[in-house]
Amino acid sequence: MAKNNISKSESDRIQFRNGKERWANLRKYKALYLLSIPGIIYFLLFKYVPLVGSIMAFQDYNIFKGYFGSAWVGLDHFQRMFQYPDFLRILKNTLLLAIYSLGFSFPIPIILALLLNEIRKVFFKRTLQTILYMPHFLSWIVIGGIAIEILSPRSGIVNNIIGMLGFEPIYFMGENSYIRTILVSSGVWKDAGWGTIIYLAALTSINPDLYEASEIDGASRWKQTLSITIPSIMPTITILFLLQIGHFMDFGFERVSVFLNTLNSNKGEILDTYIYTVGLLDRQYSYTTAIGLFKSVVGLVLIMTGNTLSKKMTGEGLY
Repeated sequence: MAKNNISKSESDRIQFRNGKERWANLRKYKALYLLSIPGIIYFLLFKYVPLVGSIMAFQDYNIFKGYFGSAWVGLDHFQRMFQYPDFLRILKNTLLLAIYSLGFSFPIPIILALLLNEIRKVFFKRTLQTILYMPHFLSWIVIGGIAIEILSPRSGIVNNIIGMLGFEPIYFMGENSYIRTILVSSGVWKDAGWGTIIYLAALTSINPDLYEASEIDGASRWKQTLSITIPSIMPTITILFLLQIGHFMDFGFERVSVFLNTLNSNKGEILDTYIYTVGLLDRQYSYTTAIGLFKSVVGLVLIMTGNTLSKKMTGEGLY
């Protein structure tokens, strides 16, 4: 009995001490906590509160009856989703574009950051960085307009070169075989430069003494990159890769819609554009909510699996 009383009293003291430390940290870092309040409110209002709308996936939702008045239909919308004849085609398009985007969009910022890091003339480096960052600030409407103009069969620079080589012009936007390449390459052009910022910041944290020691040992720049640079920024690469895996199914409605037309939709239509067409234009809210929930579950499974594998292989992870 006395032993239990001692354990309980010790537990109370530990809880009191932990609570006191928390309040002390709160007073010490109150400015940081105040600065975090707008971000917390943003995530609560626009990320967590909308999760309540996920129940529409299990209802025959009626906007006049609301969540509590609409009839429950269970998994009917999910069953309909997989029975829809074109769903597997749209899912295949989404997965292929996501794989291509991950395969090209993810490593290119790393390569650019490594190349920029080797530039010693500051003015040239700053100018090149500005040129690489600039497309990120353009909307997809502008990016799409530029790409369509460049690929135009009449006045596009690409077809002008093809014509000079003696070949017939190609209507790139009117053929299914080119749409995936256009979508992926336009995304690389838009965001590759911006993605280098984090990697360049990670490169600045590498201890210069490591390079000096390797130079004494006779290591070339390429050997230094493989043995020092890449291993040093590997935690950053791992975190960003896992974050991108979490958005694997979110290729983006705006990114695709500006290029999509009836001639290339067979290989260009993705879940996001399908959700827009069926959900907003046809007002099938419950059905498209089910599709959105399916995307979220796939993303959750991928990020949890990727995090587990990453921690086992590299020791780094999101949590």
